[in-house]
Amino acid sequence: MALQETYRRWIDDLWNGPSDADLLAEKARRIVTANFQGHWPGHDVHGPAELAAAIAETKEMFDSIEFSIEVGPFVDGEHVAGRWAGVGTRDGRTTRFIGNDILRAHGDRFAEYWLATFQL
Repeated sequence: MALQETYRRWIDDLWNGPSDADLLAEKARRIVTANFQGHWPGHDVHGPAELAAAIAETKEMFDSIEFSIEVGPFVDGEHVAGRWAGVGTRDGRTTRFIGNDILRAHGDRFAEYWLATFQL
């Protein structure tokens, strides 16, 4: 049950959390390991600070953005998988997208992340 809660914090505390990269990094240090690796299409991030910067960059693209868990999270050993939906608005336009997360845990924090996402 602990990794399911960590995934919920991943969505709520980070992706739905503050927009400020410094505040996000503070939260990220409690959710991911110091040597965290995140694999986005086209680039990787390393450590809580780079993760926070990537999340802040995503948030900057929208006036408002919110994520919700649609499926899972499912836990199998050290791996966690979940499906989420996101809704962002910018200049009065709404953008909807969905994604699938796969995370590898080390203890009670995430050490590695793979993302697949697309816009609806």
